[in-house]
Formats: sequence, C-alpha cells, structure tokens
Amino acid sequence: MNERQPLRRWAMGVALCLSVGAVGGAGADTTPISDTLEVRVTASEQQLPIKSFYQYRDYQPVWTTAASVEALVAGLNALEQDGINPENYASASLMEAFERSQAGGESAQVTFELQASQALLQALDHLNRGQVNPRELSAQWDAERPSRGYSMGAVAKAVNQMDMAAAFDQARPDSSAYRRLRAAFIDFQSRSLQSSVPYLDHREESLRPGDQHDDVLTLRRRLTHWGEPHLLAANPQAYPLVDVDTPDQRHFDAPLAAAVKRFQRRHLLQEDGVVGEQTRRALNVPLSLRAKQLKVNLERARWMGSQPDNAPRVWVDLAGYRLHYNRPGGEHWQTRVVVGSPQRATPVIQSAITHLTLNPSWTIPPTIMREDVLPRVREDVGYLAEENIQVVDFDGNPVNAEEVDWQQPGSVMLRQVAGSANPLGSIVVRFPNDHMIYLHDTPAQGLFQRHQRALSSGCVRVEGVTQFAQLLLEDTGSSAQVASLVASSQSDRQLSLPRRVPIALHYLTAWPNAEGEVEFRPDIYGHDAAVESALSQPMQLSG
Repeated sequence: MNERQPLRRWAMGVALCLSVGAVGGAGADTTPISDTLEVRVTASEQQLPIKSFYQYRDYQPVWTTAASVEALVAGLNALEQDGINPENYASASLMEAFERSQAGGESAQVTFELQASQALLQALDHLNRGQVNPRELSAQWDAERPSRGYSMGAVAKAVNQMDMAAAFDQARPDSSAYRRLRAAFIDFQSRSLQSSVPYLDHREESLRPGDQHDDVLTLRRRLTHWGEPHLLAANPQAYPLVDVDTPDQRHFDAPLAAAVKRFQRRHLLQEDGVVGEQTRRALNVPLSLRAKQLKVNLERARWMGSQPDNAPRVWVDLAGYRLHYNRPGGEHWQTRVVVGSPQRATPVIQSAITHLTLNPSWTIPPTIMREDVLPRVREDVGYLAEENIQVVDFDGNPVNAEEVDWQQPGSVMLRQVAGSANPLGSIVVRFPNDHMIYLHDTPAQGLFQRHQRALSSGCVRVEGVTQFAQLLLEDTGSSAQVASLVASSQSDRQLSLPRRVPIALHYLTAWPNAEGEVEFRPDIYGHDAAVESALSQPMQLSG
C-alpha cells in the first residue's frame, strides 16, 4: 500500500472532525469527559500508539485549554527545523477547531481531543522514522524502516508538563550525524534568505593561487556566503575565516587557497585549491538548493533510526565512496570503496555479514553477461578461453562453448575461474540479500585513487579488503589468518564468521564527515528528486 494514502485519509479525517463543531449538544452526555474519552479510545479501532498514550495518562484529556493547544501548535511549528511541514498535521487549524469544540459540547470536545493527540503522535512518528516509505519510492531500497524508537511513557510525561520540545526530543533520532545535518539545514535555510551574492562567471582558464583578478573578489564573497569554513566545522577555532576585508581582495593568496581546498573536500572534488569548472559550479549552487538537499537527507537519516554512533557495525556510504567499520570496543576503521555506476546502481541494503569466500570464482550476473560478455563472445568465442571463463549449466556441469548457440544461449551460465584477472580479486565478503550484492577485492586498485568512484557493475569493491576481512574474523572470535589462507587455499573456499556482523549500505547525498563538516555529494543515482517530491506533497486537508 502506498504510504501516503493512509496519511491523506488521516488528514481528511482531521479536517472533517475539526470542522464539525458540536457532535452532540451541550449536556447530551453527562459522563465525565475522561470516562467518555476512555470509552471512545478503547472501543475504537484506533492505532496502538494513541491507546498507549492515553493509558499512560489514565485517560485524562490533554487539550482542554487554549494554552495547551497553543503549546501543541508551537511544537508542531518547530518541526520546520527538521524539514517537516507542520501543516501536515493541520497546525494552523487546531486553535480554531479547539474554540469550536468548546462551544459544541462534550462529544465535540472528545473528538477534538482525539484528533489533536493523533496529530501529535503522527508527527512524533514521522520525526522518529520518516514521513514516507522508501520502499514505495525505489526498488533500490531493501531495508526495513525502523520500529518506533522512543518511550511513550516519556512522551506522556513531557506532554503532561506541557513541554512539547521535550516530547519531540524523545522522538528525534539520537545521533550526532542527525544533529549536524539539522544544524546545517537550519543554517542554510537562514543564509539562503540573506541578500544575494554574485556568481562566479564562466572562465576559459581556471582561477589559481597567485592570480590577481576581479573574480578573486567574487570567489571570496561566494565562500563567505557559503559559511566556509567555520559555520559547519566541528571546531570553529581550527580555521581562519575567509577575509573579505583584506587590503588586496583580488589576490588569490595562500589562506584563500586553503579555504578553496576545504570547500573542495566538502564537495568530493579534487583538493588542489584551483577553481576549475567543477569547483565553480559547486560554488554557484544556490544555498536554497543545498537546504533542500539537506532536507532530503534528514528524511533518509530518519529512515536509518536511532542507534549509538559507535554501535558495532559495518556501513557503506555509497554516495561518499567510503566503508566504515565500528569495531567492538569503539575503534573506527574506514576505507575507500568503488560502488555501482549510475546505470547499475548499488541498492540500499540492511543485512549481516555471514562469511568470506577466498580465491572466489565469479559467476557472471545476467545483466553483465547479456550487455557486456555476449557481444564479445558472438564476435569471437575464443574470448571465453582468453578470460578463463567457463560455460556451465544451471547444475554447474561443464558445457562445450562451441556447441552453444550464442545468439540464444539458453540455460547456461558463465563462470570466471579464480586468478589475477578475476574481477573479484582474492576475497569476497558475503551477506544475504536479494540483489546478489557483496563486497569484494579487485585487481583494478588504481580506481581507488579517483574522486568519483561510481564505476562498478553494482557490487562494492573495497580497498584494503584483506585487512578488513582479518578484522571481521578477529572481532567475531576467529583465529584464522586471512593472508595465509588465501595463499594456501583452493578456489572458492568458504570461511564462516563465528558471529554475524550487521551491515548497511546507505545512500546519502549530504552527510557529516569525520571532522564533523557536512559534505555535499553528487546525486549519482538521481534518487533525491523522488524523495523531495514525496516530502513536498501537501496533505489533503479537505474533501
């Protein structure tokens, strides 16, 4: 079911109930309001959260005064700082609806009570684990949304004290990355409203350190407008500010070159201090567009749920081209990776590493076989022998390549034997998933030196995979030595980990780096637009 449809139906229900006025005349029901509320909650098909909420409150109503409703509206409006539209919860209509309910009798008051609480609880859920279902946006998402990650008892206590900020803090993802993204979003939203700053004009020649040019003054202004480097830095005192009041503002001096390098690092560009075409384009991106990018990635961060920053796990930052391993005990290990190309995107996956394959053969996936290998084989069947590729049937039995109709090969597979030419290298790290995705070694080590590394056919190539595999074995209780086993093992030796290690592959186009600065990455797979569109769809608050 489409995730937005239940939300729209809920919103229409809010609108209808908030516009009703009196459901029953004054005095039509003499039962105390808390008793009526308990009957309505327990007898209805309301979702579990609202039942749990009122159980913690012993079915006492919350929204009985103008001050309580004003506090709720203020709490909902504050969600704008998380990139959430408060009008998704009819915040602008709540006070007027409250006033009508007070004039309409007890039944109307209970109806408003329930709808206001439902608005609160829906907002808490969206803040905690996202507003939209990512599975509905892309088949490339193969990870479960987190379950509710906050205490309803703590929320009820905060609401009882009319502390809406504390109530929403209970639901807000508790991670340093989310907090930094949120701070950056607030900052970029604010600065995007400031007076405009000139853009850097296109130049045939790059701006270089040592240059004297009017464009250097524009460069200083663009960097300052971006808040480079201090506003998003983990340690503001670590860097000198870009000085727009220097006596010679048109001179591309060393401090300005250092600021350009920092900007380049935060945009995954070559850190050479030279303002070429790519750096110029990044500098000219309007801050309002970066704020939208941050909003999209705040939603993605909510899909990831709350977990301690140092929780033992492996996670692959696809758009950042990095693998991170939080080892037991808190040590952090990271390395560079190559991920799927835009045409063969690596999906988002949540799983657990189970075993390694040493000296792997490679069963060529259907897409690669169809698009890459078969055209070569049709030209010259000898290509298979040159590349040490075997032809086998679906049971693994050898098939004579000369007897296959390569225009319609039918029930055969291609398998490249282990060796120096095998694209999987010497080690594969495996985890269950429906996409045939794994981490692996590669003979093409030079690719790790590139800044943009969306180059593979979908699987993830890992720099230093032998060290990574050794750490996985050590941290799960194995004494096996990977390097010696690779040297002595036959093809396709399976080596199980004593314990599974959680792994997640995430797609994040804005994310804090190790220094705490938010990086902006290219949307290599073009996924941002779908998330932004889903978040911008207005709730249908009227029929």
